[in-house]
Amino acid sequence: MKITTLIRAACTIGLAFGLAASASAAGISYTTNSPLTKFGGGGLTLNSTGGEAATLTFTANTASNSGVPSNINLGDFLLICSTCTVSQTTTFGAFTFDLVVVDTTDNASGIFTGTSSGGVVSSDSSTINITFSPVSFGPGTNNALTGDFGSTVFSKLSPVTSIVAPNSGTPPGDSTVQAQVASSPEPASFVLFGCALAGLGVARRKSSSR
Repeated sequence: MKITTLIRAACTIGLAFGLAASASAAGISYTTNSPLTKFGGGGLTLNSTGGEAATLTFTANTASNSGVPSNINLGDFLLICSTCTVSQTTTFGAFTFDLVVVDTTDNASGIFTGTSSGGVVSSDSSTINITFSPVSFGPGTNNALTGDFGSTVFSKLSPVTSIVAPNSGTPPGDSTVQAQVASSPEPASFVLFGCALAGLGVARRKSSSR
């Protein structure tokens, strides 16, 4: 079989895989509405430990579709302290939070585990920060909780999510957990790239032999 025929066959197979990968990476459906998404003590609401009564509640992103690559919203923390004033403060103790992302397109899931030393809150200030780890999961089974992400990669834009004061943000007290979804190169992409290089080599040899 001639080398040009082999190259043509390999490129055809690579193109088929490449088109399939492109189709699956064109859009991603995901949710953070998992029973495993919760504070370390259980549930989606955390109560203050001292001072004025306050709550920190997480609202999951129930179902979203996103293009790839793009910035995405994994959910929102809402800090409420209805009796707090500038001079009155409330305290939150150290806590953990598990944020599970379910990639329903690839049938896989990953978990961002957040840790916080807690903090002090007044009506217009908050010292609460949550640091998430790992900073990304995917492609494939990289940091996967279940399944295989294929070419999909979820990553936190910043490992730290700062909780805004009860009177800050839109709506007041709301802090969005921001992330990004992207796609890593599929093996077929490298096959196509190799085909291009091989094709140039064949063309060069033909030109030299003339």
